[in-house]
Amino acid sequence: MEQALQVAILKELLRQLHAGQNIDVGVQYRMSTNSYVCPEIAAREWDAFFQHHPQLIGLSGDLPDAGSYMTLNDFEVPLLATRDKDRRFRVFLNACRHRAARVANEERGTSTVFTCPFHQWGYGNNGALISIPDDDHFGAIDKSCHGLIELPAIERDGLLWVHPQPDAELEIDELLGQTLANELPGHNLGDLVYAGGTTIDRNLNWKLANDTFGETYHFGKLHSDTLGKIFLGNNLHFEEFGRHHRFVTANRGIYDMCDLPESDWAIKRAAFVMYYLFPNVQLINNAQSSTLVRVYPDRDNPGRSVTQVSFYYSPEAIQETDARQSLSTKDVYNPDARDNTGPNLAASLEVFSSTIEQEDYVMGEMQQQAAQSGRLKEVIFGRNEPALHHFHNSYAEALNLPPPQAIPQD
Repeated sequence: MEQALQVAILKELLRQLHAGQNIDVGVQYRMSTNSYVCPEIAAREWDAFFQHHPQLIGLSGDLPDAGSYMTLNDFEVPLLATRDKDRRFRVFLNACRHRAARVANEERGTSTVFTCPFHQWGYGNNGALISIPDDDHFGAIDKSCHGLIELPAIERDGLLWVHPQPDAELEIDELLGQTLANELPGHNLGDLVYAGGTTIDRNLNWKLANDTFGETYHFGKLHSDTLGKIFLGNNLHFEEFGRHHRFVTANRGIYDMCDLPESDWAIKRAAFVMYYLFPNVQLINNAQSSTLVRVYPDRDNPGRSVTQVSFYYSPEAIQETDARQSLSTKDVYNPDARDNTGPNLAASLEVFSSTIEQEDYVMGEMQQQAAQSGRLKEVIFGRNEPALHHFHNSYAEALNLPPPQAIPQD
């Protein structure tokens, strides 16, 4: 991110904090809770957003070396993602061409050959069919035409993209828009190392899970004993990029910027920078770490979602953590115990457990129950919640549904 933009964002956050104001976009919205419970809407979402839309499945650090691979099945397309001998990122349907059994079952690893456990057909990590046991018994087959089915995949600026449909086109500039496509490389995501992750499986609609990341209004209330000790809440810099957006909110270190020349202001030491990437991704960037949050619906149950969380650190942060292990989970919400390099993995897991899973998603499950009762017909998004406005308006526009209704202002 360019220095001038960092300074402009931090100045706006400081203005809000000094004035005791939050962002105000001048409009409230009412939205039907039917969006969270309707099976017909859920079926349309699944088809449009998770079967016929590009999917971000990780960062380059998930596949650090030639021969690295990972398997995924988050949108019910079994995937095998590899980095072949030429270090090219590739994605295949994780299904043997003989009888469709999976050729890789471990979540992550390193291998140059994948062998189907059913009949031991073997495939290279470039997808090529390389061996058929007892092929004289099986009969003649052209191996060159029976490799693993390859899906469109692109590695770009440290992000790993795939399209679920083999015949689809994957255009990242068109997907992100030029402004966002130019900004993301500045975060050096390709340099980060995968450190671990967690899965959160809860009874709330996937859009309610996304809503969790859409405002800072609740930080000092719901998170008073957790994130509220680190982030100030009730401040926000927000910018839209088509269906995507950037969301920046200040931590308690922002006041330190006031004592430095503007040329030394660093946004990641004073705030977290979060990108929402339509339809289901939150990418959270801190000083020497990033967190990738991918939220998926349950195709058969609008009241359930699965959130996949992956943590990535700079090599320098990992070395520092290994050398001193300075931040324990009990210190994670103590501002005096934190430095600005970001927490270690155990602390990151604690943040997502104690705040997202045990606080935000508990609220989401309450919202889901109320919506499913049929008694609560609508929810309200305030003037200080523009990320929620944007998400739900973009979502409705993409499905050609009625958008949330603006509430007339006095």
